[in-house]
Amino acid sequence: METAAGTARITWHPAGPAARLVLALGHGAGGGIEARDLRALAAVLPAHGVTVALVEQPWRVAGKKVAPAPKTLDTGWRGLWPALRKPGLPVIAGGRSAGARVACRTAGELGAHAVLALGFPLHPPGRPEKSRAGELLGTGVPTLVVQGGNDPFGRPGEFPGFGKGGATAVPPDVRLPGSAAARTPAGDGWTYELVEVAHGDHGLAVPRRADITQEEALAVVTDAVVRWTGSLLP
Repeated sequence: METAAGTARITWHPAGPAARLVLALGHGAGGGIEARDLRALAAVLPAHGVTVALVEQPWRVAGKKVAPAPKTLDTGWRGLWPALRKPGLPVIAGGRSAGARVACRTAGELGAHAVLALGFPLHPPGRPEKSRAGELLGTGVPTLVVQGGNDPFGRPGEFPGFGKGGATAVPPDVRLPGSAAARTPAGDGWTYELVEVAHGDHGLAVPRRADITQEEALAVVTDAVVRWTGSLLP
């Protein structure tokens, strides 16, 4: 599809007649829609009534190695929004890393139903003073963050509320093996929820010495998103 930032691509994973939501997922600045968490969600969510749309930004479609400025990423995302809304269903804006930032920044203006942030880059590695928390707190809609426990771009305890005892635990009946989950107040009365993938890095990869496998770590991601999207269904 053509956008003001160039030619972009949407790969659809439809839920068929049972579809009740669309989850649009953008990729990060260092990779594409082949990311393990994006692939896992595209494989699992359609069976739960959620059509998954994997969005490739124009720079990636053009074969470039370096992502453009955030303003250009937002332009590409906006250009695809009419197509994402075409099925006539509520659209959850989402993505991993830089794609999560795009979803957060544009959620309000585009009328996103909610935001899913995978590996939200809270700050550059080693630079916690360069916080991007404002983007996350400013979505204005229900927001889920899925974060690796060892993510150098922001460990769960560094997120607003979670490192200061201000978050409340998600009830035990929805706690997931190999993870910790909690929610904390955000702007405009909304709450954002954070699910930790134990031992996960920025790409949610876990080391072999961890007490959960890579498959179990991905199940934490998909189980959390299935539960959360179920709570958002009309």
